[in-house]
This record gives sequence, C-alpha cells and structure tokens, in this order.
Amino acid sequence: MPPERHEGSGAGGLPVPMAWMYAEYLADELLRTGDLMEPATLEFRAGRDALALTIFLLDGAVAGALPAARVDELRLLTAAGTPWRRWVRTRLAAPVAGGTGADLALARSAWRWLEETELLAADLEAVGQLPPWEPGGGAEEEARVWTPAWQLGLPLGHLAVHLY
Repeated sequence: MPPERHEGSGAGGLPVPMAWMYAEYLADELLRTGDLMEPATLEFRAGRDALALTIFLLDGAVAGALPAARVDELRLLTAAGTPWRRWVRTRLAAPVAGGTGADLALARSAWRWLEETELLAADLEAVGQLPPWEPGGGAEEEARVWTPAWQLGLPLGHLAVHLY
C-alpha cells in the first residue's frame, strides 16, 4: 500500500499518517522476510521501529519496492559505529518531507519508546572474558544486561536490510 500523494482525512477530519504507516509496513516486511526474530517479541518491535524511523526520516517512504539506492542508504545508516542516534535526533527536530504532523507524532513516539525502553540482552562485552575453568566462565550462564531498545533494534534492522 504505497502512500497517497494527497493526505486525506479519516473519520472526524483527522489526518491519516500514510508516510509513517508505509515506512512501518516496509520495515515489518524486511524483518519478516529475513526471518530473524519472532514477530511477537519486543526485539522484533525494536527492529521494526528502528528501521521504520530510518526509512521515514530518509525524506519519507518511497512508493513501491525499495530501490537499490535506498537499500544502500539503509545499510550505511544502520551499520555499526555510525552516528544513527544523533542522525535520528537531528532529523526529528527538522520537518520531514512527505510527512504530516500525525506522521511525525508517530515517529517521535516510536523514538521515545526506543530510547526509554530497556530490554534484557546478552552482554556481548562479557563474552569470552573468563576462561571456562574459572567460576562464572564458559557457557554455563550467559551474562545479560539491560540495553536500550534502539541498541538491539538497529543491528537487527541492519541485518534485515542485508538479507533483503
């Protein structure tokens, strides 16, 4: 369902956030196609929201299938070590082309959730620190830490784009 060129209004004259809804749809499809995570998990939601934000903030969603140039942009923006978080904050502060106030409100809501929600995840920095013969070493117990949702969602989104 590509976004309409004109912003219609729903029941009661409320604007329909088509640009955000389409970005979210594309992100959902990318993640489902990659089959990386169960769709009912919070990790999937984090990946979908991070990817939808990236797609939306690239000047709104593009009608039709993702063109190769857009896929390359998504890969670069979501790669490890990029200033994605700063990029999102900067773009959310500026008006987004092709989006309405309702689109921007949903994008900001997704960003708030990604920043304020913490998920329990494997501590990748602790992996391999202790040898297996030491207490707490080896694969007996996996070290886990609370991590902001965007830090889990961004790599998941990046991997989904690579598998596209």
